[in-house]
Amino acid sequence: MSRGDAAFRRKDLKGTVMENTFSGALSFMRRKYTRELEGVDVTITGIPFDQAVSNRPGARFGPEAVRRVSAHHAWGPIWPWYFDPFETLAVTDYGDLQYDYGHLENITDEITRHISTILDANVSTLAIGGDHFVTYPILKAYHQKYGPLGLVHFDAHRDFEDDEDDRIDHGTMFTRAMKDGLIDPARTIQVGIRTCFNGERGEGVKVIGADEAHQMSAEEVANHILTRVGNGPAYLTFDIDCLDPAFAPGTGTPVPGGLSTYQALAILRALKGIDFVGMDVVEVSPPYDHSEVTSNAAAMIGIEMLCLKAWARGARP
Repeated sequence: MSRGDAAFRRKDLKGTVMENTFSGALSFMRRKYTRELEGVDVTITGIPFDQAVSNRPGARFGPEAVRRVSAHHAWGPIWPWYFDPFETLAVTDYGDLQYDYGHLENITDEITRHISTILDANVSTLAIGGDHFVTYPILKAYHQKYGPLGLVHFDAHRDFEDDEDDRIDHGTMFTRAMKDGLIDPARTIQVGIRTCFNGERGEGVKVIGADEAHQMSAEEVANHILTRVGNGPAYLTFDIDCLDPAFAPGTGTPVPGGLSTYQALAILRALKGIDFVGMDVVEVSPPYDHSEVTSNAAAMIGIEMLCLKAWARGARP
């Protein structure tokens, strides 16, 4: 294949085709843009929805920004895994959810259908948000296939606020998820939390606050997660505001005191052995970013998630 625009021109679903980082079609990590799912292990899909935010909007532009900056990393082996996950996994870019922004009442069902179409083909998803509400309808799709899920949740906020009227709100969706039985609280853990609200729910969920995480090594945090989640299918969701604003200024509700990018990546790398059936990275708001630092962090977090999947499939240096 001639070099350039591998997102459209490549034939093989595996392997890495190196291109200039400053040009070409910008799929996530230069993967093939396609909605054909035969032979695919994981597909990337954008959920450009940000109408559930409580502060600064702009996360609808997150999928495009994360795809663009991912080109900087699409060069082969990933440090410090020392392997190329795409030699093991067949990964594609499914493109974005298309929806009518004027009919907010339909968004939950539309996201669930979008993800269910992929899961029905026995392909897992790495979703790029979008605000964090999108995880709720994604979990609905996964629950239909796997039943109640363990949940590993990185965030500054618990997102278990009071939800008496089923709000479309990026602070209440895990209240709904627990109420609907989508997640198993005994297999759910939240990392990096540094806010609190009156009326919070989430009884039975383990929380590792940001202060605790700072006092522990990455391996110690990961051991708590591994013990909590145990065996069985689990979902991994990473709100970029888990990172301190120094490392992720481009987000809607930044809270000082968070994890560094290195801490977060090191914890993720130590989660080998958990059966993550699905994953997402959310709340990247490019209008508030500087020099793509937030988008870059989100892209690397997504890459680490794929490396975990590849390691589970036997990828080694």
